[in-house]
Amino acid sequence: MTHLETLPPAGQLVIAALLVFGATITLLGSVGLVRFRTFYERLHAPTLATSAGTAAIALASLLTFSLMRGRPVLHELVVLLFVTMTTPIGLVLLARAAHRRHPSVRKDDEPEKPL
Repeated sequence: MTHLETLPPAGQLVIAALLVFGATITLLGSVGLVRFRTFYERLHAPTLATSAGTAAIALASLLTFSLMRGRPVLHELVVLLFVTMTTPIGLVLLARAAHRRHPSVRKDDEPEKPL
């Protein structure tokens, strides 16, 4: 038996909407990863989807446990902060590595530098 039945109906509706929104955005990011052709196009869809999808799902979890326990539960904010900070950093690092490895970026007289 779960205690989810004790949640108010308005809370259940908001939680369900956040979960559906987060799952939909994450699915769209995954479809974008498969659909786009170039590496640079593929960087954006999953990165934006990961940030927005994770935020919505973490907020739904935060709201669920806060309503169930009757007090603010803020553990999910740590996950949200971590994902929000690391996703753009990973995007920039991947883009820089791809930019350096692309043959048209290097000059003819410049030797290839190791990453």
